[in-house]
Amino acid sequence: MTATFDYSGTRVLVTGGSNGIGLGIATAFRAAGAEVTITGTRASPGDYEHDLSDFAYHQCRFPDTDAAVAVAGALTGLDVLVNNAGQNLPGGRSEYDPEVFEEVVAVNLFAAFRMASACRPLLEASALDGGASVVNLGSLSSFFGIEFVPGYGAAKAGVVQMTKTLAVAWARHGIRVNAVAPGVIETNMTTPMLGIDTLTQPILDRTPMRRLGTPADVAPVVLFLASSAARFVTGQTIPVDGGFSVQG
Repeated sequence: MTATFDYSGTRVLVTGGSNGIGLGIATAFRAAGAEVTITGTRASPGDYEHDLSDFAYHQCRFPDTDAAVAVAGALTGLDVLVNNAGQNLPGGRSEYDPEVFEEVVAVNLFAAFRMASACRPLLEASALDGGASVVNLGSLSSFFGIEFVPGYGAAKAGVVQMTKTLAVAWARHGIRVNAVAPGVIETNMTTPMLGIDTLTQPILDRTPMRRLGTPADVAPVVLFLASSAARFVTGQTIPVDGGFSVQG
């Protein structure tokens, strides 16, 4: 049995949709018929090694505080916002450096709030069945202390609480707000650690499904949360982690 979604005519924005999990989510929405806009850090979609021609593209460099307003202002309408853009250990710098800590929190938490706020008027105007949606990207670091990314973990924990608060505040405006919390997913961000057995083996040993995830594991959950099938779901964060978070 395969679940399918029809997003024909739906307008979707995926921040950080040029790579990794974001690209997987954007591709899934596009395959379901949506009109998808993505953001990335490079000047144009042609600057990437892979084909992004299926998507409208806007350069967006967080934590630039004007970036969210510029992207939202370029849209004529919006039904679904996926707050996916993020980073950790920028440039290989330590997140225990206070300035780096603040930068990482700004990129992963403050920018998500700014984008949601900038897009709120567009989302309020949506006529999407089940209501407009914001889907935020959390992480296992939302729930577990991961020693080498204190800023990223703090930000992703904040994303979970922000999701709950916006869900309460925006329900009256016809906007649902949920999140997914992926486990370790095979992407460019995790590539440096994937070849180090001392890092990956403990994760695999704790994961009941005994594998790492892929963007294709995360995308369908996002599509479900944004769909009318989830019309009575808001304020929730769903782990997509192969069972890591329930293993003692």
